[in-house]
Amino acid sequence: MKYFLLATMTACAAVAETKLGAPLKLKEPMTVDAVLAAKDTMAGQPVQVKGKATEVCQMMGCWVNLVSESGKMIQFNAHEAGLVFPKDSIGKQVVAEGTLVKSVMSKEESIAAAKHEAEEQGRKFNPKKIKSGRTVYSIQGAGAVLLD
Repeated sequence: MKYFLLATMTACAAVAETKLGAPLKLKEPMTVDAVLAAKDTMAGQPVQVKGKATEVCQMMGCWVNLVSESGKMIQFNAHEAGLVFPKDSIGKQVVAEGTLVKSVMSKEESIAAAKHEAEEQGRKFNPKKIKSGRTVYSIQGAGAVLLD
């Protein structure tokens, strides 16, 4: 009986996971900070990152913003891999894997991207706030695990 109770308590203490897309292949996740610190050398390479979901596409669940403890953010794009993040993923820890992508955007592209994201999130958008183009690093998703 003691062993049954111990096994039951151990199973209940285990972290529940929700797996999305392809199984994760890399052994250990990096922090968002570590990926962004090495972004120029890691662009085009497979990465696995762990961060807290702070925002999820509310239209289709096609992207999630992952934030580190220091507040740095990277977007994980799930649409191309056919992943759909649950809209209630905000606040959960996520381990996400894919290819780190560097995107150099003109001012016009930056405005279009910001407008699109605002529409997806139901936020107001002011194009006058965008003064120039920008370089954005994101992860083109393959698979992810939501930790409950």
